[in-house]
Amino acid sequence: MTMTLISAADLAARLNAPDVRVFDVRHDLSNHAAGRQAYDAGHIPGARYLDHETELAAARTGKNGRHPLPSRAAFGALMAAHGVTPQTLVVAYDASGGMYAAHLWWMLRWLGHDQVAVLDGGWQAWTAAGLPTTTEAAAAVRAGQPVELGSSLAGSVDAQAVLDNIPRQAFTVIDARAANRYRGEVEPMDPVAGHIPGALNRPNGENLQADGRFKPAAQLREEFASLLDGRDPAAIVHQCGSGITACHNLLSMEIAGLSGSRLYPGSWSEWCSDPSRPVAKGA
Repeated sequence: MTMTLISAADLAARLNAPDVRVFDVRHDLSNHAAGRQAYDAGHIPGARYLDHETELAAARTGKNGRHPLPSRAAFGALMAAHGVTPQTLVVAYDASGGMYAAHLWWMLRWLGHDQVAVLDGGWQAWTAAGLPTTTEAAAAVRAGQPVELGSSLAGSVDAQAVLDNIPRQAFTVIDARAANRYRGEVEPMDPVAGHIPGALNRPNGENLQADGRFKPAAQLREEFASLLDGRDPAAIVHQCGSGITACHNLLSMEIAGLSGSRLYPGSWSEWCSDPSRPVAKGA
């Protein structure tokens, strides 16, 4: 069974276990220094900081999106350097409703690591529960063995597959961006507004309750089932601006028991970098 969420109380009970690694992935797309600053100001004891711009993304070419995936080998080496082994439970958290944590969750499954969960409610849930925080950096750890690149537990597609699919509709793209970005009314991050032709829209914020925790599995299942309208979850590909918030929808479908959907990692930022690719606007 795919691991998805862990509560603040459950994480607190396991925090000092040697086979647990907690990663703080707080981030701000408009202020790339904000995540590290937040970590330095206070974090979960033992948590190790990972930067979405410099550690969880590869070099940008102008054509491969704003957060291109690193190679699996490079990402595996990064995890090993932080002491992650195949037996390690990895817990990711942020302060943005789980959008960055869900991306790390997906990346670890893409690597082939199945022992990974997102802290439900993130940093806010931890502090609201009155659990301990610290400003001390995580202690040095012995590097794990280089991760063997076995079978990926998370599927993905590239831009060419998405392009080829437009007339065929063998799979359906779900866009996790805000509705006004999907419709092409505004575009604060990328040079072109609009969406991939044929894509549906599910803003990732709709996956959360008012307190920042994920909606119950049954509610997520009902909402996604309505959007899918009979489509097989395995025929769903998730997309957003740069491949991050799309993972929030993918995680939510897993929580709902609708397993098997895939990610288009390059997402809109890659898609719109090539003017030959079609763009749709409107609802």
